[in-house]
Amino acid sequence: MINRTHLRQFLAVVETGNFTRAASRINVSQPTLSAGISELEKRLGAALFARSNRRVQLTEAGNRLLPHARAIEREFLLAEQSVTGVSAPVRPIRLGVLATVPTALLEAAIAGYEGMEPVELIEGGERELTAGLGGGQIDLALTLLRAGETRFARESLFDEGYRLALPADHMLATRESIAAEEVAGETMIARRSCEVLADTSRFFTERGVRPPFSLRSPNDDKVMAMVRAGLGITVAPESLATPGVAMPRLAGFDLTREIGLLFAPHWKDHYGDDSALVRAIGTAAQSFRTDRQRGHVALRHGAS
Repeated sequence: MINRTHLRQFLAVVETGNFTRAASRINVSQPTLSAGISELEKRLGAALFARSNRRVQLTEAGNRLLPHARAIEREFLLAEQSVTGVSAPVRPIRLGVLATVPTALLEAAIAGYEGMEPVELIEGGERELTAGLGGGQIDLALTLLRAGETRFARESLFDEGYRLALPADHMLATRESIAAEEVAGETMIARRSCEVLADTSRFFTERGVRPPFSLRSPNDDKVMAMVRAGLGITVAPESLATPGVAMPRLAGFDLTREIGLLFAPHWKDHYGDDSALVRAIGTAAQSFRTDRQRGHVALRHGAS
């Protein structure tokens, strides 16, 4: 028979992604926690975690247990509240956000969210987010959607290409399309979080363009601000367009990306088919896409 201690230990490991941090969270030693998880697995007759040196991930059995464990813990908290009168804490929805998702889209989604659960944002790279989804540390991810990725349910939001970002007063800013060779003498800024950084570097190198770099940064807001200020030029997805920056096409650079939502295996059991957060993100993406289409010409020419 399993008890609340087993479930609290299980949830601590899920939510921290690490036995050491989980033990610290619930104020027990790591050997005690490990023994508790082993006992739980023994009683259920199934491994709940796939352990490795780098991270802990839920197994299929662990994913099946997770919504039940959370529901049971929520009922325990509600029972305590009914007796003590102290409000039970509401578990936040942990939203993973790809570092290259535009801040304006995320801002609109959070501003439009009217759900009861608080939202906790977890920013990371593509691999970090998928690992968090698989391990139960993230409930939902706003990230890249890759063809052939079948581990998680998905909802597409928009597709977009990549463009050359120039300051609005650049001599090439009004052009529809620019060849790589035309910017051979330019200083560039490297978007270190860019998912096609290697492809971009190879594209320019194959055309004999080896520019100096004035900045290498994982912060896209900073990168676009520095493009606007005239520090250098860069390659960026269309959604990062901003007033003061022109974004003509880069001739021959035809890569695209798809942005959408990936749902953790426990999502539907815990949150159902209708979620205020998913609706808010979808509405923000639709408005963002419409506004981008309306302002595309102005942004391309760098109007403020």
